[in-house]
Amino acid sequence: TGQTALTYAIAVLIITCPCALALAVPVVQIAAASRLFKRGVMVKVPDGLERIAEVDTVVFDKTGTLTLGEPQLLEPETVPAETLAAAGAIASASRHPFSRALVAAAEARCGSVEVARDVEEKPGEGLLVQTAQGEERLGSAAWCGVGDVSGQTGEVWYRRGNDEPVCFRFADQLRADAGDTVAALKARGLAVALLSGDREAVVTRTAQDAGIDDFVGELKPAGKIAWLEDRANEGHKVLMVGDGLNDAPALAAAHASMSPATAADISQRAADFIFQGRALSPVVEAVNTGSRARAMAFQNFGVALVYNAICVPLAMAGFVTPLIAAIVMSSSSILVTLNAIRLAGGPRS
Repeated sequence: TGQTALTYAIAVLIITCPCALALAVPVVQIAAASRLFKRGVMVKVPDGLERIAEVDTVVFDKTGTLTLGEPQLLEPETVPAETLAAAGAIASASRHPFSRALVAAAEARCGSVEVARDVEEKPGEGLLVQTAQGEERLGSAAWCGVGDVSGQTGEVWYRRGNDEPVCFRFADQLRADAGDTVAALKARGLAVALLSGDREAVVTRTAQDAGIDDFVGELKPAGKIAWLEDRANEGHKVLMVGDGLNDAPALAAAHASMSPATAADISQRAADFIFQGRALSPVVEAVNTGSRARAMAFQNFGVALVYNAICVPLAMAGFVTPLIAAIVMSSSSILVTLNAIRLAGGPRS
């Protein structure tokens, strides 16, 4: 009869309501973002979890990323106070860890440091300012006109006009869990690399200490981008982890990207994820959570499809009343939500 047909039609309409399908991905994304937030990682972009789940290579910057980014100036007492103050004045225009360390040393030695005006920063090279005493430069050896240098410590050079360049040497240390983080990423089958603008000798030592076999030093920002593009052309999907002004272009060029909360503002804007704290383990947590989120999204799709494949024919055959259809439809939505909640409250990856 017409009434029976209408009842069947209502049941079918209720059963085919796509609530479970519509919830399959969003609830997982919310649960994954909540999990990461509790562990000090902020997801900045809607598709960040999808992209980080696809990566097969993780690339780290050195200073401020693999290391704490809190270098100390070595033997500051050997540098004339006037030179230290002049270099500190230029360094105050930069957020690079070496610059901040130089400013701190200058303030400790001289009491206060006058901030230089109209300082020009060249990414990957250094700082430049015109003063009454002539052109002053602070940065890499090449930027200050120094020939080949060698050594196992980070260095910044200062030069005023035609005066003899002065070298400032710094010591930084790896994050406490850098080696464990690299090992955990390798255990997941991911390739790990280190790209840095520092000298080869310094980068080599840092890579060896962290357990990284693939590393390149003395790279300018364009070199990092070229490296990432080469990997992309080979079919690799790269997660870039960096913190400095020089890393912003590479972060934007990578398939997915992360920055510590201490990173330069431009790097934080370019990154897909921001992590807090002194540990590097949030990188592993983000990769693992992204992979689990993708797996759970597929599980939810499977639940929704199985629900429709079973219940729609039963409704069409008249075995499901509208009331039962409403209960079953709601149950499927609750099921996919509960599945996603497992991710939000699960143990550390």
